[in-house]
Amino acid sequence: MKKFELKNFILLTVAGIVNAFGVTFFLAPVKLYDSGISGTSMLLSQITPDWMSLSLFLILLNVPLFIYGYKKQGIHFTVYAIYTVIMYSFFAFLINDVFPVDVSMASPLAESDLLLCALFGGLISGAGSGLAIRFGGAMDGIEVLAVIFAKRLGVTVGTFVMTYNIILYVICGLLLNSWILPLYSIVAYMAALKTVDFIVEGFDRSKAAMIITSKPNDVCTALSDEFQSGMTLLNAKGFYSDSQMTAVYFIVNRFQVGRMKNIVHELDPKAYITITEVANVFSSNVNK
Repeated sequence: MKKFELKNFILLTVAGIVNAFGVTFFLAPVKLYDSGISGTSMLLSQITPDWMSLSLFLILLNVPLFIYGYKKQGIHFTVYAIYTVIMYSFFAFLINDVFPVDVSMASPLAESDLLLCALFGGLISGAGSGLAIRFGGAMDGIEVLAVIFAKRLGVTVGTFVMTYNIILYVICGLLLNSWILPLYSIVAYMAALKTVDFIVEGFDRSKAAMIITSKPNDVCTALSDEFQSGMTLLNAKGFYSDSQMTAVYFIVNRFQVGRMKNIVHELDPKAYITITEVANVFSSNVNK
């Protein structure tokens, strides 16, 4: 069994602190709602007695979900995720009830500006969630629930999470008898979603080019000389023309796409090129 890493626990602690800061400093003071179980906990803490705090609901709702998903996710994810939620809950408690900062009526930094609170709350809490995912944990049990039940319901994990959040925001609107806060909560959710993508997958994603050409030697030689990188060749056959072609799989960054297309079409004007975005590129160069 792979050992637990101290570095992960340290960075998951940072993730909990960051997420707690985003939620308690920007979202909760103006009654905006986070997504998933975190948003559900925020709503429940507002409609229940004062002793039933956000920190309490975060643990009560999240920990059972992580334990329930243990068989699907494994021991390391479960332990890391529970630890992250405990850190998130603990620092949310400190900010709300211990530290000398008033977050009961308005954001200490953005006051009552809903747009600023939504954007910065989403960005900061998204950064915390992204750090948690990147280092083996999770900030919210809704994704565990999605992994378990999405396939049974015939939907994707993303659709399951989105549906849950839509239902949550509709309930918030009905209980508040107002749609302003739920709509701004969607802004916060979208900001958090994009931030999670950036943290987990990186800001500068590579591009994968699939080049269908009848002149693979010329194209590959020119691309190799220009970009000093390798590529993969695949045999291909045209359906209508019934002619043999070659598919060249090639990774470039976004600044190289235009130059790559010009080189290919100068050598083979009939070449067919598709560009797709890839989140991560891994390679291992081993000298034997």
